[in-house]
Amino acid sequence: MIRIILLFASLAAAPGCFAQAFPSKPVRVIVTFAAGGGTDLAARTVAPRLSEGLGQSIVVENRAGANGAVGAEALAKSAADGYTLMVGAAGTLAVAPHLAKLPFDTFRDFAPVSLLATSPFVVTVNPGVKAESIRDLIALAKSNPGKLTFGSSGTGGAPQLATELFKSMAGLDLLHVPYKGLGPAITDLLGGQINLIFADVGLVVAHLKSAKLRGLAVTGSNRSATVPDLPTVAEAGVPGYAAGTWYGLFAPAGTPPAIVARLSEETRKALAHPEVRASFAAQGVDPAGNTPDQFSAFVRDEHAKWGRVIRDAGIKAE
Repeated sequence: MIRIILLFASLAAAPGCFAQAFPSKPVRVIVTFAAGGGTDLAARTVAPRLSEGLGQSIVVENRAGANGAVGAEALAKSAADGYTLMVGAAGTLAVAPHLAKLPFDTFRDFAPVSLLATSPFVVTVNPGVKAESIRDLIALAKSNPGKLTFGSSGTGGAPQLATELFKSMAGLDLLHVPYKGLGPAITDLLGGQINLIFADVGLVVAHLKSAKLRGLAVTGSNRSATVPDLPTVAEAGVPGYAAGTWYGLFAPAGTPPAIVARLSEETRKALAHPEVRASFAAQGVDPAGNTPDQFSAFVRDEHAKWGRVIRDAGIKAE
């Protein structure tokens, strides 16, 4: 009888012991884009401090392709034990599902762990554009409907969607000029071939400092530490406006809640570290960090928000 009681006691305690033992081996983090991009930088900035918190090494693995779908599918097919994670971006998880049939489902296949960082855009104009503020730009566009041109990284990309949201909320008619990446678009903006662009802070900050381009506002909910003198678009004349891209940490669906909670806690600690925050600031990115429930709600809101923008603007995948 005593042996039976001890056996049941040990079985009852086992789940807690397993949860406390996590992790007992290295953790793999899939990055859904190639090395050097924003998603990769977010993962590699956080990984060293997260490794310290977990007491295990973290192996970052780039699985690029199909706008992040290759890496996302790999995570969806991974064991739900907390040893394979993914750093994914807004474009893959909140935007792409509205534009194409994907081999994964954002809500069915993943367990959100924590938002890592957000990256606002700068509303940037060529100095020849007679606008010193967002209100000036709105007035100029309204007096010249369909004549002001804006560049983007391509149809359906985050810069276009951020601009489409701005157009809708401000009641503007702007002409879209898609490029194969923001680099060529910024080159044409510098040359005056297009009038404006919603561009990543890190890509235009040097041009803003040299006055080769003019920044009017940032698109995030808060001002950017990289360009603190620029107001948000909401402050500058379009109340309620907020846009940009983001990077988050995910586990496979079905990962035990205790493991997801541990990963989220250690991720938030990593994001609070001064070195991590300084590294993100140097990239023009704002560190975040939230609970699994908060991140899950955030992803659902973003998915719904960009779905509306895509439908209202009539955007189709190229």
